[in-house]
Amino acid sequence: MSETLTGSPAKNYVGGEWRESASGESYEKRSPWRPSEVTGVYPASDAADGRAAVEAAGNAFPGWASLPAAQRAAYFGRTANAIEARAEQIAQDMTAEMGKPLRESRLEAIRAATILRFAAGEAWRPIGELYAPSVPNQLLYTLRRPLGVVALITPWNFPIAIPVWKLAPALIHGNTVVLKLGYEAPRTGLHVAECFAEAGLPAGVLNVLTGAGSKVGAELVRNPSVRAISFTGSVPVGRAVRDEATARNCRVQLELGGQNPLVVMADAELDRAVEAAYAGAFWSAGQKCTATRRILVQDSVYDDFRERMIARIAAGKVGDPADPDVEVGPVVNEGALEEILGAIARARKDGTVLAGGVRTDDDGYLIAPTLVEGLADDAELSCEEVFGPVAALYSFEDFDEAIERANAVRFGLSAAVFTRDQHVVQRFSEEIGAGIIHVNSQTAGADVHVPFGGVKESGWGPHEQGRAAIEFYSETVTVYQDAPLPETRLA
Repeated sequence: MSETLTGSPAKNYVGGEWRESASGESYEKRSPWRPSEVTGVYPASDAADGRAAVEAAGNAFPGWASLPAAQRAAYFGRTANAIEARAEQIAQDMTAEMGKPLRESRLEAIRAATILRFAAGEAWRPIGELYAPSVPNQLLYTLRRPLGVVALITPWNFPIAIPVWKLAPALIHGNTVVLKLGYEAPRTGLHVAECFAEAGLPAGVLNVLTGAGSKVGAELVRNPSVRAISFTGSVPVGRAVRDEATARNCRVQLELGGQNPLVVMADAELDRAVEAAYAGAFWSAGQKCTATRRILVQDSVYDDFRERMIARIAAGKVGDPADPDVEVGPVVNEGALEEILGAIARARKDGTVLAGGVRTDDDGYLIAPTLVEGLADDAELSCEEVFGPVAALYSFEDFDEAIERANAVRFGLSAAVFTRDQHVVQRFSEEIGAGIIHVNSQTAGADVHVPFGGVKESGWGPHEQGRAAIEFYSETVTVYQDAPLPETRLA
């Protein structure tokens, strides 16, 4: 069993060992709430580290793949226990390094353990089908087999949930993994490596790297020993990953951006709709791919909804993410702060800022929850993903108009409708261009046992999570098994 890390600086986890970067270089991570505070020092991994991790994973693959799935699952149970035992520390580290309010960080830490327990159950689910043969004395069936070394490139905004929902199915189906953590939240992800090490996972089965995607991530994309890549991040980077990796016949799965609409019909429960719009748009400072970006409200209740929404924003608690009562904390870094404030400044030229729109702390990267109305459908906030606590408000006349405008973007990740009309629910479920559909609930949120993923430019390849994950992390083979002919015996 490998020793675990305590404190900082932390290290990469490669081949069952804790290692500095090959170059010896490191980088500091600072708190987005108090940027003068260093939350950790981490290896600045490069191509050499990527190659070492891929080699370790390749060496471990034959032994891991040959284990019965139930034996692989046993490591998951022990790891889930370890995560639960340190859930509060994971949550505290998550809040410190990327600014997620503690109330959400705690839920995410426990969610990681739940994902592992679900994935462990895959060990007892079917991995093939039996078919009727077309000739006598034959068995005809399919099997699913692991791919080999899988690379996972994960973001900082869900720094334990996304790494775990990628690595859990990859490992349970017999692959070995190289995980590149989000640059802005490495400490949270390294807890996963520590917990698997505590569980006694064989060396090289899971390898975890920190550092910039442009260096170590690029190596994983081009390395010929990597059989599949699962990436969550921005559209431009995702496209580049897809183009380079598929050119060498590598499997690719992308989860990208969203421009998610929430449609409020006149018959909706307005208080519920307002609460869902607030949570969807502003929790996690709007730093979710499933966050609500556009709120479309039927004109007969628009003024009422608008008044209630402004009041809800005014009542929200914004500030120190370590305060358990805070709903909205800072954005992740100064660059994000400047990008979001720039988008708000451009929106002021074409619309009206009803609430927020300003930085509210001289030190922390804190932006007040921002609501803008009066924007055209081709305005930046109407079309593009601004990854922060910003939402735009629109009115519409009837459902046909709402569905047309909701679909008039290049993204298609998540969408929600608030209504009591089952006819509207049916039409919305059939016509909205989104991979995840919510009825009378916010656009964000996903259960661990169902598929997760978008359509249009929000995703590429098979969906993640649930039973859908087997489609990406294994390959199907068809077996024709003819019975041997009876022996011919001499009299």
